[in-house]
Amino acid sequence: MPGHAIDTPLLHGRTILVTGVVTTGSIAYGVASRAVEMGAEVVLTGLERDLEQALAAAVTLGIDTVIPYDATGPDAGEAVVAAIGSRVGHLDAALHAIAFAPRAALSGDMIGVDPVGLEKAFRTSTVSYAETARILQRLAPASGGSLVGLDFDAAGAWSVYNWMGVCKAGLESLNRYLARDLGRVGIPVCFLFSDLSRAVTGEILHVDGGYHAMAAPLRRTTTGEPAR
Repeated sequence: MPGHAIDTPLLHGRTILVTGVVTTGSIAYGVASRAVEMGAEVVLTGLERDLEQALAAAVTLGIDTVIPYDATGPDAGEAVVAAIGSRVGHLDAALHAIAFAPRAALSGDMIGVDPVGLEKAFRTSTVSYAETARILQRLAPASGGSLVGLDFDAAGAWSVYNWMGVCKAGLESLNRYLARDLGRVGIPVCFLFSDLSRAVTGEILHVDGGYHAMAAPLRRTTTGEPAR
């Protein structure tokens, strides 16, 4: 319609925390980029050792807030809450994109892996999700917010995922418990950061082009492309 006002961007006025950004090729970076395009103010976190790369990635998005955050450190969440509170005041949503496992835990046998490394993998890849939820809970407005986590299908045993698969299974279970505890205060686990997904919570949503629904590997066409 001539003279009709341009629609307000979907995430206009929302402040979103995106954790775990290191390179411009990561899923976390892609989420941050899209959120900026849709009108959100985005805050990034990164490990101290990766902070220079995270800052470089932030510059490409026009983001000026990057907070050091080691999710396994004592009181690390408190420092993030304080930093975000002083800089932007509140959070409407958060993306958990933090994971780690030592190389020995990702291949070979499941038996005999150093338990210290496994504990670090679980704390980094699973427990940190609850820590991210706590950060959001502390900073979310009265109307609530959105918590999103990145997962890898843990329903089966993969050839090279090993103990990380176990950590991801724990993450999926934790997701349901967080949905139980935080849903009452308006913080669901949802696939978007907008109000369009307010009725979706505690779900595992596949973003794999339908691969998870196939009973066998996709057959190839004569051009080499997967048949649909």
